[in-house]
Amino acid sequence: MIKVLLVDDEELIRFGLRAVLDAQPDLEVVGEAADGAEALGLVRSLRPDVVLMDVRMPGLDGLAATRAILRGTDRPPKILVVTTFEADDYVYEALRAGADGFLLKRSRPAEVVQAVRLAAAGETLLFPAAIRRLAAARADRADGGGAVARAGLTGREGEVLRLMARGLSNAEIGEQLHLGVQTVKTHVSAVLGKLGARDRTQAVIAAYESGFVTPAPEEPAARG
Repeated sequence: MIKVLLVDDEELIRFGLRAVLDAQPDLEVVGEAADGAEALGLVRSLRPDVVLMDVRMPGLDGLAATRAILRGTDRPPKILVVTTFEADDYVYEALRAGADGFLLKRSRPAEVVQAVRLAAAGETLLFPAAIRRLAAARADRADGGGAVARAGLTGREGEVLRLMARGLSNAEIGEQLHLGVQTVKTHVSAVLGKLGARDRTQAVIAAYESGFVTPAPEEPAARG
């Protein structure tokens, strides 16, 4: 079972998400929180696998709560921020802080279920096209490739990072590069370690901000 914690100050939103997720045989909502401060305690006590975190809440907002959870938990859960507007600066900053992806509040039930499962699996980038749009809107952050250059990626690791940015899973990257899945996992781990990234999302954000990967809306994406 994938254990899910819901964090939103609107009870109706939590009710709807619970109904969607609890209807799935492999998903279980183990708790609800109305603000970020309450979420911190529940993450420690309930040990959820995935947190659906509203971005804008009174008190401790979703961005601050995401940072606190990732900083103060020895085995932090995957975090998906939930927002009304995908271009929200809070969303981008949450992704940079270590959130694994985001969901729009208008997402269809099937999209919510898929996102939770993908986040729990952690082998693919959630909604890469949307992340490209976020990065493109902040192209002035690019530093000419410095961050990636300083990381000292090998040529193969660079290829893997570019395919990660397209949203490909480990198996799909293996097919593209004619590598075994275990070899791809080794390269992905090396990329994350060299970039100091918690997960694929942080690595891809760093690649866009450094200019190593250029946002291209027309680029085909595996998901999102």
